[in-house]
Amino acid sequence: MRSRRLGIHLFRFAGVDVYLHWFWFLFAAFEISSRAKAYSSIVWNVLEYLSLFFIVLLHEYGHALVCRQVGGTANEIMLWPLGGMAYVSPPQRPGAALWSSAAGPLVNVQLLLVFTPVGVILDRSLKLAKTAPNIHSFLLALIGMNGLLLAFNLLPIYPLDGGQIIRSLLWYVIGRARSLMVVVAIGFACVAGLLCLALLKRSFWIGIIALFILASCWGGLQQAWTLSRLAKLPRHEEFACPSCKAAPPVGSYWTCRACRTPFDTFQTRTVCPNCGEQHSLTTCLDCSAKNPLDEWIVPRSSG
Repeated sequence: MRSRRLGIHLFRFAGVDVYLHWFWFLFAAFEISSRAKAYSSIVWNVLEYLSLFFIVLLHEYGHALVCRQVGGTANEIMLWPLGGMAYVSPPQRPGAALWSSAAGPLVNVQLLLVFTPVGVILDRSLKLAKTAPNIHSFLLALIGMNGLLLAFNLLPIYPLDGGQIIRSLLWYVIGRARSLMVVVAIGFACVAGLLCLALLKRSFWIGIIALFILASCWGGLQQAWTLSRLAKLPRHEEFACPSCKAAPPVGSYWTCRACRTPFDTFQTRTVCPNCGEQHSLTTCLDCSAKNPLDEWIVPRSSG
């Protein structure tokens, strides 16, 4: 798996493996040292940074668990220097994609509803600003980090949650491929703005975020092109994906795992015409789910 090559495996909880990117340590050292004056002890800086990534982890678990709840797969979370990434694959339906995307920000909303009143009550009742300034600063940072994470993720930029939510809503109206094309176009425009801001502010991290969004938008654009071409292909109407219900296209779009020969797996009933290899699972080109051929067969209606 990609995450195993890029980071350290921390733990597995609720069927999800959590990894920590190698660059996390460099970023942690930079951020902790840059806020050294915020507290009287660096221990509080370390606690603040770890709290940030605990909030990020809860956010990503929100995506993963809801994705599973709507019938998708989610097995990995990567914590990296600029946040986290849950590798989710919801069913290819706009509703499932919408809930999977919105779940992360909803976790932050719930945390905000807990952190803010508790922080205000403790601060006012115990006068923490005077009696315990470190705790006062930490509570403010906790509320601020969660609020900033929520606001950032709701920006209408692909592949952030806000962009994914807009894409899911547009999916109902203009379809899967066109909705992705729209949010990718918005993403490219935002990248241009972020790069200008990075140059103006001379901010290395804004530049890194802009490059990450640029790479994601380019990948999204290629996926949108593929989906557009896929939608125009003739289909095997006698079959349907058990996961997304899409009929498979007619043509040699599957590759034999033994001899790498392209073939139409539905025409040959999963047998490679070149080497005779029998494939037990068939991959859906629309949603990437793998299922036995028998489960693809559409029952004929009687009468």
